[in-house]
Amino acid sequence: MPAPLLAVDTPSLLYRAFFALPKSIKGADGKPVNALLGAANMLLQAVADFKPRAVVCCFGAEAGAYRVKAFPAYHADRPPMPAELEHQWALAPEFLAACGWSSLDAGDLEADDLLGQLAKLESEAGGKTLIFSGDRDMFQCASKQVAVLYPARGGPQLIGPAEVSERSGVEPHQIPDLIALRGDPSDGIPGAKGIGEKGAAQLLEEFGSLEAVLAEAEDAASEMTPRTRAALVADPQLLRAFKQMATLQPIKLKRPKDVALDAVRGAAAARKLGMNRLAERLEQA
Repeated sequence: MPAPLLAVDTPSLLYRAFFALPKSIKGADGKPVNALLGAANMLLQAVADFKPRAVVCCFGAEAGAYRVKAFPAYHADRPPMPAELEHQWALAPEFLAACGWSSLDAGDLEADDLLGQLAKLESEAGGKTLIFSGDRDMFQCASKQVAVLYPARGGPQLIGPAEVSERSGVEPHQIPDLIALRGDPSDGIPGAKGIGEKGAAQLLEEFGSLEAVLAEAEDAASEMTPRTRAALVADPQLLRAFKQMATLQPIKLKRPKDVALDAVRGAAAARKLGMNRLAERLEQA
């Protein structure tokens, strides 16, 4: 079995580590390094468990320009990045590179767009991909060749097509339709009023897609409840915009080359930042 590509939602891991570990974990300059430390430890465990052929750490815009254009309230309620995380964010690409883990930036698009494109390229080449992300939007990528490594208590969970269906009630390719209908509070997407996650999944199970659901709602002979029909016909174009926002966008990329963990350089970089225990872990690797 070929070694998988590990595509990393770096913002997701940095934020998760920042809020999971105390800010009292400080580096050589007296500033917090909890996010860097936590993200690096998660990556090292994933490397040990899955032995990827390469690790690609993806960054991108906080709010993709095309998503904000489609719906100005997208991410509008998210608080600014904490000051204690900002400097760690700036240090991350250089530190990750020292470990042999490359970084890519999506520019005006988001990290998840990069993750989806990397998985697509790897699948087309006959390879497998692990997408390390706490963003459920990435469930749309799950396939025979792609799994999501989803952070959870007790350790990351592998999410494939069967797990996506079990968790969400829909197939992976229906995730953007599901988001359009049920909304996504973390992204500021309201969805169709009153539909909810269960109702959205039931509609997609019965009709298959957002377009088919909207067509049914507009049919005078439809057996949908008046409340459901009203929610769907109120602004169908906005629901279509929500689906487009939830659909990963293509990015022009080359398939990454194989790169092994550079434990020596990584350990030196960790020591320079004052993360001595992490340096020891890398040296033992």
